[in-house]
Amino acid sequence: MNYGLVAESKGARVDWQELTDLTRGQPFVVERVRLVGSGVAVEGEFEPPQLAQLSADDQVFVAAFVRSHGSIKEMERIFGVSYPTVKSRLKRIAEQLDFVDTDPAPTGAADVVDRLRRGEISAREALAELEGPR
Repeated sequence: MNYGLVAESKGARVDWQELTDLTRGQPFVVERVRLVGSGVAVEGEFEPPQLAQLSADDQVFVAAFVRSHGSIKEMERIFGVSYPTVKSRLKRIAEQLDFVDTDPAPTGAADVVDRLRRGEISAREALAELEGPR
């Protein structure tokens, strides 16, 4: 079934949760994006955002977590579950998402300077590494 054609023919607005339910957790790609105000459409192959790839229940859980400003105590109250249950679910959801490393290991020049500061290499060795092969 081509859901895009069905949605277009009925004039329906497709919501991420409906799409997630329809795909039953199977990977999918978006092939057409239309800007509502201008009618401009872009066709290609686009992956949906990571959060849209979560189950509808997990999307609701993440939205509640953000709305509660990350308060696990508030999540316990909203969902009527224990602290370990909230933590376990957050861990399971986090395992499904790719994260940007906000503190990557130093590489290149930064690594050389750090090793120099720690006394692991001499100034001459640091210069040689920074200048590289000629």
